[in-house]
Amino acid sequence: MTQTVLILGASGRFGHNASQAFKRAGWQVRHFDRHTDTLRTAVQGVQVIVNAWNPAYPDWAAEVPRLHAEVIEAARTVDATVIVPGNVYVYGPGNEPVWCASTPHLATNPLGLIRREMEAAYRDSGVRTILLRAGDFIDTQPSGNWFDRIMTKPLPKGIFRYPGRSDIPHAWAYLPDLTRAAVLLAEQRDTLNRFEDIAFPGYTLSGQDMCAALSRITGRDLRLKQVNWLPFRLLSPFWKLAACLLEMRYLWNTPHELGAARFTDLLPDFDPTPVDTALKRAVAWQDQNPSAVAASTSTQTSR
Repeated sequence: MTQTVLILGASGRFGHNASQAFKRAGWQVRHFDRHTDTLRTAVQGVQVIVNAWNPAYPDWAAEVPRLHAEVIEAARTVDATVIVPGNVYVYGPGNEPVWCASTPHLATNPLGLIRREMEAAYRDSGVRTILLRAGDFIDTQPSGNWFDRIMTKPLPKGIFRYPGRSDIPHAWAYLPDLTRAAVLLAEQRDTLNRFEDIAFPGYTLSGQDMCAALSRITGRDLRLKQVNWLPFRLLSPFWKLAACLLEMRYLWNTPHELGAARFTDLLPDFDPTPVDTALKRAVAWQDQNPSAVAASTSTQTSR
């Protein structure tokens, strides 16, 4: 019997990669069209919902609670499993550096609190939920995130730009691997707990590690330079996104990695893409389309 997944936010980073991953695995994939669909009709005949809706940071307070409440109610009507791409915002700066399901949610900043409340809504709802938590995204095409818009954009000039302490571990997730894992977890959903908080181990890399890897891959002797945060501070009273980026800046100065225990228990044979291969694919677009180095496809640098 063919299994059907509904992708919410199929044009976004996670949604686009999830759509491809589910198709490759033989699933019937539906994309939600905001202009013509309603959630209550779109979920009919669906076993899994991938909730990849991610409003821009400044809209989170207004949009995130409403959107996720609608997904929870729609999923309940058909007993579908919801896959939610989680992040590390809920933990806050006061935890030990290895973060997993048992790590306390200590975030007190506005964006962190919104994510805490959103996750709690799924946990308390009784709806089948797989929260697949990951670090910052590495994609295979420019999508306006930190990696392609800020950090690797100046690679052709021999510069790798980093937004925080370059000597501490930071969690990263290669999106094709992350969404491939989402498919594998979806296929064993009936054996999982009603609510699963699963950390995706991905890669743990310092800024120095990533700079060295990109130097190997590109054949350039890259210089690591720090992001200048002064323009963000100056613009924050007028540019809401800048204020949000400043709010989350602490993550670039907080050592962290994602614990692999639950993930390995569920997917012991998962074969991750070697980090050099992932990074090579992630910057290949610069050689294919040099003019794209000067522009990104999104105005949001989250994830």
